[in-house]
Amino acid sequence: MPSSAPPTPVPAKRVERASSSADETREPATFRAGTVALLGRPNVGKSTLLNSLLGERIAITSHHPQTTRDRIAGIVTKDDVQLVFLDTPGFHSAKNRLGERMNELAKQAAADCDVAIFMTDVDAKTAQSGGVRPEDEKILATIPAGKPTLIVLNKVDKVHPKELLFPVLEAYSKLRDVHALVPVSALKGSGVERIVAEVGKLLPEGEHLYDAEEISDKPLRFFVAEFVREQVLKRTRQEVPHGVAVTVEAFEDGKKQTRIAVTVHVAKESHKGIIIGDGGKMLREIGTAARKRAEQLLGAKVHLETWVKANPRWFDDPKQLAELGYEEGAPAKRPSRSGPNKKKKKAARAGSPARNPR
Repeated sequence: MPSSAPPTPVPAKRVERASSSADETREPATFRAGTVALLGRPNVGKSTLLNSLLGERIAITSHHPQTTRDRIAGIVTKDDVQLVFLDTPGFHSAKNRLGERMNELAKQAAADCDVAIFMTDVDAKTAQSGGVRPEDEKILATIPAGKPTLIVLNKVDKVHPKELLFPVLEAYSKLRDVHALVPVSALKGSGVERIVAEVGKLLPEGEHLYDAEEISDKPLRFFVAEFVREQVLKRTRQEVPHGVAVTVEAFEDGKKQTRIAVTVHVAKESHKGIIIGDGGKMLREIGTAARKRAEQLLGAKVHLETWVKANPRWFDDPKQLAELGYEEGAPAKRPSRSGPNKKKKKAARAGSPARNPR
């Protein structure tokens, strides 16, 4: 299989603002910027909310729990406010080293963020009970006391009549002091603008952390790997999805197309046949769908090669976790409050990993 250098984060560029003699006579504008952690149980809609906030589907989603394994930043820049939303893995009872790392990433984000968003969901059954999920109380307790916090109640479009939401909202409001309690439908985009408005008030003053055109801190190759994993999740069931990881072996720009080679790693030898499918049909379907997503993100033609390899119980092996990009005890670094690094870094390919859709 081909190989290439390890992924390099796309550089964050300082936002330069033009000045004039007229500007110098005005009061200086107050800029606000900071990180906002999205916290909660698996499958409450954190990744869907991030995509809705960005107007671009960069975070993968599926019906399987623990789909999100990394801390993914989604950057929203509006006028004089920049919100760096951090999608995090859902808090869960970890059964292996990968699960422990995922929980640690979420805890680290809760501790380091400027504003915390605790997200939960509701349906007709839970609305009628009007109570609080016990797991939610434990997760809320991981958010440090005094941290500016919003509670977001997702999937409210599933509840009718809407009056059933009032007891639920009241019950969650009693758990701790919060700045706001916002009902939303992340899938439909309802209530999303209010989240931006409420969080913007709570961010610290300071210059933007990223260029206004950037919408994530992850390199392009990270998203390509995630797009492939998303297609595996959509087409497999039971234990297979939890034992799948994807690495990018090559990422080469060409004049007419970008060539990308990826390896799908599975936890059992028997899972290789499931991923490949009869006559390679499953693997072709996975590659075709992932390639289309990659072309949308890159804005260029892509030739995607896919390989499958068995790495027995990689999710419990520290060495294999590191090789597959899940380094234990190494959460992604928080942006510097003094502003982004001025030095230019070589990215996976020229430009930002995803364009600003706004």
